[in-house]
Amino acid sequence: MLKKLLVLLSLCCAALAYAAVDVNQASEAELDGIKGIGPAMSARILQERQKAPFKDWADLIERVRGVGEGSAARLSAEGLRVNGHSFKKAKSPRKQRKAQEPAPAQGAQPPAASASAAQ
Repeated sequence: MLKKLLVLLSLCCAALAYAAVDVNQASEAELDGIKGIGPAMSARILQERQKAPFKDWADLIERVRGVGEGSAARLSAEGLRVNGHSFKKAKSPRKQRKAQEPAPAQGAQPPAASASAAQ
C-alpha cells in the first residue's frame, strides 16, 4: 500500500512539473524553467508585460525580440501559454493565395508554353 501511495505521489509531482505556464502570470523563475527561455528572454518578456498583458501569441511574437513563429512553437511545446492558449501556426499568406487561385482549365497550356508553340 505504501508503494502505491509513493508511486501516486511521484506521478502527481511529475504532472505538476509539466504544468502549463501562462506568460501573463508567470514569475521570472517560472519563465526561466521553460526550456528555451533564459534569463535575458524572461527579462524581455517581463519588461513588455509591464506595459500591457499579451493578448495572444501574435502579440507576444511582435513585442518580444527573439520570439518568432519557430521559437513560439517550441516554447508552446514546452508548456508556455498565452491566456491559456498554445501556439498554432497561422497559414502563410502565400498558401492562402494559392488556395484562392482558380485551377487552370484542363488542356490549357501555360502562357509561356503556348507562345513558344505558336512560333
